[in-house]
Amino acid sequence: MKTWIAIPALAIGMALGAWVDLKAQEGPQQQGSETVARPRKKADSKSNPDNAQPADLPKIPSKLSEKARANEDATTADVSFRADANVVNIGVSVLDNNGNPIPNIPKGNFRILEDNTPQTLTQYSIEQAPMTVALVIEFSARYQSYWSQGWRETLNAAYGFVQTLRPDDYLAIIAYDLRTEILTDFTNDKGKISEGLQRLRIPGFSESNMFDAITDTADRMSKIEGRKAIVLITSGIDTFSKLTYDKTRKQLQESDVPIYPIGILQLARQMAEARGANTIDFLQGDNELRTFAKETGGQAFFPRFMAEMPNAFYKINQALRTQYSLGYTPTNQAKDGKFRKITVQLVNPATNEPLRVTDQKGKPIKYQIVAKAGYKAPLPVQ
Repeated sequence: MKTWIAIPALAIGMALGAWVDLKAQEGPQQQGSETVARPRKKADSKSNPDNAQPADLPKIPSKLSEKARANEDATTADVSFRADANVVNIGVSVLDNNGNPIPNIPKGNFRILEDNTPQTLTQYSIEQAPMTVALVIEFSARYQSYWSQGWRETLNAAYGFVQTLRPDDYLAIIAYDLRTEILTDFTNDKGKISEGLQRLRIPGFSESNMFDAITDTADRMSKIEGRKAIVLITSGIDTFSKLTYDKTRKQLQESDVPIYPIGILQLARQMAEARGANTIDFLQGDNELRTFAKETGGQAFFPRFMAEMPNAFYKINQALRTQYSLGYTPTNQAKDGKFRKITVQLVNPATNEPLRVTDQKGKPIKYQIVAKAGYKAPLPVQ
């Protein structure tokens, strides 16, 4: 058992300040009342060089914005885009009971239905590929006040996930409270990623506009090629978004970007519920996160203890890297802008019955197919 000894407040402040400086690469730094939403101005090092302080990074404009796309040559962009609307591409994960991917399933065992009409599979690949990930982080004063449990869980989850990325993966750091801000745009530069995470210091507003944040991010990523995802670290509570849950759900279905939510404060909520607190808002938020994940082809995770976080990160990486990339040309070529439902099945082509998967000992394995729920057909060119 640790014994705490009271010491003067000045000594505490000096010790805490020294510790924060030493941990600059691992977590937030405390400098005044900075927030994610309001970077401070650079210090005037010329007039007072002895007291010059490192300045926060300015807000980084998105290379995917309309203005940037108009001014930037396409050959120098970090990501590429696809204008092909005749082929529907689907990332499919097949998971066993423990959430581990089942590899090496032949092309002939996949069957795709669009609005219950069988489609001809024209593209199939299972190679591992780099990922483009947007790490969207709730960082508000409601649940992430400085040194609170929510603050610790948020930072541990953010830093932990970044450690799982490979050199050829692209990552963006995006934080939200009352508004959404890009801390680091898509890059594979570890230095820029670290700088973005260091801006997660003292939260500002108490609002948590989750719906606006994830729909805005999904819209930006909708035209990115390759394997992509949004990893959402959140309490699941939305307080002041312009969009409703139903509109958010519809936009995410149409974006073609899988959502992988990681719900924080699970243990704190259970303890509060045991004391008689009303946690219905959190339960509703968890259900919304599960729906977002299911309908976009992602997975939702709700770790109670920090020791469970690495397993969630591992499963997200495995699900994205070992996906089956499937594609087909839809039989319905009508450009009517309607939503079309997709169903992916595993079948035995000889019998047309559901595929039976077994382990090395010949025992049957129950499996789950994770894929997006559908897509929105294009509209005719005006």
